[in-house]
Amino acid sequence: MSLAARLAALGTATIGEVASEARAIDLPLRALAPAAMAGPAITVRCRPGDNLALHRAIAAATAGDVLVVDYGGSVASGPFGEIMALACQLRGIAGMVIDGSVRDSTRIAALGFPVFCRGLNIRGTTKQDRGDVGAPVTLGGMLVRQGDFVIADADAIIVLPAGQAEAAATAGEARVAREDAMMDRLRAGETTLQILGLNEGDER
Repeated sequence: MSLAARLAALGTATIGEVASEARAIDLPLRALAPAAMAGPAITVRCRPGDNLALHRAIAAATAGDVLVVDYGGSVASGPFGEIMALACQLRGIAGMVIDGSVRDSTRIAALGFPVFCRGLNIRGTTKQDRGDVGAPVTLGGMLVRQGDFVIADADAIIVLPAGQAEAAATAGEARVAREDAMMDRLRAGETTLQILGLNEGDER
């Protein structure tokens, strides 16, 4: 299993517990449909109202990349839709996080392409401003650099420095094994107080 697949399977809650370097993007970004994804970031800065930089980033991305798009928090237009989602899928892009809106939400969800966005807007955009592809971007006050690992699911969107991703996956798998053993003990009749060694007198 690839590193990205391991991280996606573990989920943000587990990675957030075991990786001290994990940082959550503190923005109201939600998945268009139930989805989990992980992969190295390809960073994009778009001028609100223009999506040329997104087209450039899709062409530059490699399989497994996650588009991380600074759209300035604007929800006044939808710079990404079904056609671009299909283009991403065909290039093997793992998903997208955008501090902005998208369009064609039902069709993107039907494609199964993971998108985490601020909102929806059908208003179109121009294609004039080249923006930035590959430069650091800031989402929710957090700096994201090209190559940082992005893990996203229904709980959160977190970012890890690339050099920490393998260690986080290994630690996360160890935590899952411990939690599986705890759940086996619960099914066998023990309480969480007993399993965790807490004071039985506190039980109500």
